[in-house]
Amino acid sequence: MPRFLSARPDTRLITLPWETPLAEWPEELLVALPRGISRHVVRFVRVGSDVYAAKEVLEHLAKHEYRLLRDLTRLDTPSVEAVGVVTTRLDPEGEPLDPILITKHLQFSLPYRSLFSRGVRQDTVNRLVDAMVVLLARLHLIGFLWGDVSLSNTLFRRDAGSFAAYLVDAETGELHDQLTNGQREHDLEIARVNLFGEFCDLEAGGLLDDALDPLTLVETIENRYRELWAELTEVEEFDGSQMHRIESRVRRLNALGFDVAELDITTDFAGSTIRIQPKVVDAGHHSRRLLRLTGLDTEENQARRLLNDLDYYRARTDQQGADESIVAHQWLTDRFEPVVTSVPGEMRKKLEPAQLYHEVLEHRWFMSEKAGREVSIEDASTSYMSTVLQDLPDEQISMSLDSMGPLQNPYDPSQGYVDDEAERPYDPWEDDEPVAEDPAPASIYLDIGALRAKAAKP
Repeated sequence: MPRFLSARPDTRLITLPWETPLAEWPEELLVALPRGISRHVVRFVRVGSDVYAAKEVLEHLAKHEYRLLRDLTRLDTPSVEAVGVVTTRLDPEGEPLDPILITKHLQFSLPYRSLFSRGVRQDTVNRLVDAMVVLLARLHLIGFLWGDVSLSNTLFRRDAGSFAAYLVDAETGELHDQLTNGQREHDLEIARVNLFGEFCDLEAGGLLDDALDPLTLVETIENRYRELWAELTEVEEFDGSQMHRIESRVRRLNALGFDVAELDITTDFAGSTIRIQPKVVDAGHHSRRLLRLTGLDTEENQARRLLNDLDYYRARTDQQGADESIVAHQWLTDRFEPVVTSVPGEMRKKLEPAQLYHEVLEHRWFMSEKAGREVSIEDASTSYMSTVLQDLPDEQISMSLDSMGPLQNPYDPSQGYVDDEAERPYDPWEDDEPVAEDPAPASIYLDIGALRAKAAKP
């Protein structure tokens, strides 16, 4: 009987034919899913409604990877979820078989070769490169030395208009408290070699667009990584008259695709020099944090901007060591509410409060950049209301139905407007999806008015 090492065991796995080499498992147990190139035997197995990936590997490697994947999950890092390791496997003749590492299949994910199998546009390749760079930076931030950076060890999943990359192979990885520059450079050198080989392989197979050069792609990945790492980790120093540079740093990080959870801001004893270092987090953090601190319920981007201003206020008032909730209350009283309440009554329907404050901050940043000095929030607010806000239409009537085009459902405006995009981009996840039929005539929609009229009749 094999032994199972698992923190969350699935008893349905016990009935699988562990006495059979993985390469010989019966087809009725397997699921035909695209998989990347691997030096080990890998199979996808369906157990009830769940799909698992099984990899046959040496015992010390299987246990090492299992523990690393569990650590990565605990650290909320994009990676596949480790389920368990099956050891002491014996075939019917009593000969030992290699252990099997079991991970949960990452739904809606694809290996890179599947994305290139029918050719992809250059902008898609650029998004894949960006996803790879972000994954590598996130791993290095938590102290993870990958040791085998490659596209083959990565899965890609759609993330709105871009891709999200997930680590799928960690058998060569090491988790440290913090990586040295030498360790990061070692990972980058491995990435250069592996990625160049993979892109050349795609090129030789006719799967890489002629406009894409393997060497240029590898250099792009390295340059993007260095740019992102510098923005994420480098300490920036400036004097108190250049406070607008805090917001400039955040803007650069946002442009690179990272949200800023908070800024580690310190000042010297005299208060003349300011040092900032950003910290990054997952989506949704900002709105939750702002709601907890101030009671303001906003959209994520609005919350991010307001929290950045809160951190700026903390540094400006030299309260780095004060309780966060106390500083947040002061910010709400001294900064947010005065701006919102200063809006003339006839303009208060133009924008909701969080958006208004956000735009005042935008206006203030532009004014500071133009002036080359810090502009006060009061001056920015006055300027914004006199030069921008008064010319805006009221928010609730700012969108004309005629200018937006026909509704998807004329009896339910919440479904939005007809998308008149001329050409749908190629999407490998929807490759075999049937083409949608023409929109149904209005007569099949739920006519609320007609139903109410019918119900009113005696």
